[in-house]
Amino acid sequence: MKVILAEPRGFCSGVNRAINILENVVKNAEEPVYVYHEIVHNAWVVGRFRRQGVVFVDSLDDVPDGAVLLFSAHGVSPDLRKRASDRKIKTIDATCPLVHSIHSQARNYAEEGYKIIFIGKRGHDEVIGIVGEAPDAIVLISSVEEVESLNFPCDQKLTYLLQTTLLATEATKIVDALHLKFPQLRDPKHEGLCDSTQKRQEAARKLAPEVDVVLVVGSANSSNSKRLAEVAREANVPAYLINGVEDIPWSKLTPDSKILLTAGASAPESVVQACAQFLRDV
Repeated sequence: MKVILAEPRGFCSGVNRAINILENVVKNAEEPVYVYHEIVHNAWVVGRFRRQGVVFVDSLDDVPDGAVLLFSAHGVSPDLRKRASDRKIKTIDATCPLVHSIHSQARNYAEEGYKIIFIGKRGHDEVIGIVGEAPDAIVLISSVEEVESLNFPCDQKLTYLLQTTLLATEATKIVDALHLKFPQLRDPKHEGLCDSTQKRQEAARKLAPEVDVVLVVGSANSSNSKRLAEVAREANVPAYLINGVEDIPWSKLTPDSKILLTAGASAPESVVQACAQFLRDV
């Protein structure tokens, strides 16, 4: 088998930052450390911190009053921050700086009287936090089809924002449909797509036609990892999301297979290298 490693791949700066913050907190903490949701969407990373005693929670009710709580890279809503403060919970913010900037834009546009069309995946941690900045001003959609269901008066100030890890081609289709239906729609100062995510998608798009199979190292709940697999499939190349060596789809490979190996922004390089070595040794 021939293995091609995509460049760039793996950890982005926001993920590195969040992991480093949690590592420092754990090293210096004298009490249990709680994290609201997974620090990043990767089973290997979360598992490593769990073994160090970190407690990951999906509800503030599971955090004791006065405890140490870290907000994950995906960010949280202002309401959750306030409830934590009211309970004297000691919070540490590991929100990705780009996600934080989208929170700020949402808040500022809402204060200026805009309705904000937020394009993202329902239920994703990042989306929940951003929508929570201005729930009365934000309308969430996920597809071109949903654009048709939107209705705003022609004098309503409108803008849009994007989940950072969306597939660029799909986001463009939705934005184009919004502009067509709402001529008054204003482009935001920064729409939200993560440059690191886009570069990983561009690399996969460029290299996918040169291989037989694409393997994306990343967990099933990682949106940007799933988008990488979608990019390969757009090029009519089979693509599989794997969490590690144990998930390699051997039935889809042959001794002559040419494989592109890439990784989502929250996948550790050590796992990527383990998969690459295992494939080369077969």
